[in-house]
Amino acid sequence: MKSRQEQRPEGRMTMTRRRSLLAVAGLGAAALALPSTLARAATATGAIATDRAATATGAATGRPRPIDLPAPTVRRPVGTVALHLVDRTRQDPFAPAPGPRELMVQLWYPALGTAGHPRAPYTTARVAAVIETDLPLNPGTIGALRPTARTGTPAAPGALPLLLLGHGRKGGRSNCTALAEELAAHGYLVAAIDHTYDAAAVEFPDGRLVRSALSDAPEDWDAAERKEIAARVGDLRFVATELTTGPASRRPGVPCADPRRIGVLGHSMGGSAAAEAVRQDDRFAAGLDLDGGLFGSPVAELGLDRPFLLLTSLADHDTWARWREHQRGWGRQLRLGGAGHLGFTDLPHAAGPGELAAHLPADVYAELLGTIAPGRATELTRAYTRAHFDRFLRGRPSALLDGPTSRYPEIEFRWSHDR
Repeated sequence: MKSRQEQRPEGRMTMTRRRSLLAVAGLGAAALALPSTLARAATATGAIATDRAATATGAATGRPRPIDLPAPTVRRPVGTVALHLVDRTRQDPFAPAPGPRELMVQLWYPALGTAGHPRAPYTTARVAAVIETDLPLNPGTIGALRPTARTGTPAAPGALPLLLLGHGRKGGRSNCTALAEELAAHGYLVAAIDHTYDAAAVEFPDGRLVRSALSDAPEDWDAAERKEIAARVGDLRFVATELTTGPASRRPGVPCADPRRIGVLGHSMGGSAAAEAVRQDDRFAAGLDLDGGLFGSPVAELGLDRPFLLLTSLADHDTWARWREHQRGWGRQLRLGGAGHLGFTDLPHAAGPGELAAHLPADVYAELLGTIAPGRATELTRAYTRAHFDRFLRGRPSALLDGPTSRYPEIEFRWSHDR
């Protein structure tokens, strides 16, 4: 295995640097990966995005054409609903004034049918505008993304295995919609959380729009990471309780979650939080990290006693190497060749239509998006995520996790540990 110094040349932006796996953590944070002069240049390109929008879409009205996310691989209806939850046992650590922690949570679930229910929007118009400006993308690009799920459809009966899904730093709950819909179509209840004051923007039912309060360059990264991970883990544990035994589980229209089958996963910093949540809470039977450095917790030094999968774009990272030395439960690190850090999210499907490549330096774009086709990246992420949780939440072993396969030659088994 190559050393960190051998993996990428020194002097260029590389996600082997300790903080970069946090800096380019979500759909709203691409510019944070750049040196300050490049970040200013990328932001400036957003000023010409409006003029390019009509040309890029080819639509006479100037509205982008719809961008359909990949449909689930099984023809089963998927429903979705948003929940506003308030944790009155915790004070929000980031809010400017004292108050309980408030969250928006998006549920995806297998539905009985979709007749009479509208197709769900990707996110709200105001949140979409924030994402498009931050990246930057042509205006209207995020709003043009079309999920498969229908809003408010009745859920399939029975207790469903629950998967808690976390976004990257300054990302948002819609970032991995294609993955969530796939898991829901295969029988999971997926709960994606907007981590308030961390997410790029959160819109609440009363119309409040809460922007991220996180510093792009905190004086003490270690302290910032610990605070952010602690808040995220608190959110994950609260939502798990709400959906299994708490008041939210008794709301009309909320699917039934099985308290004995709970998994947790996330992208980038969401993956870091997933690992720490598994360490802290015995209810979480298995975890998965989509390309996140294991910052903000002692997981890298202590390992985990339950199954954990790393699906990465990089060959290695110092926190992953330390985790491998201490992992006690089943573990895998699989590398998706050709992937960029944001290739595990929905962004690749919007990048082309939104002309992201025109707004970012070529090397930055390559770091973020990689070279793999968007549809293929989604297919691989879905397949290995589903195989992992099927094995450890539903007792359905898959050969995908046992070794390389000619079906998915892009997947490299970097490390395996069987308990």
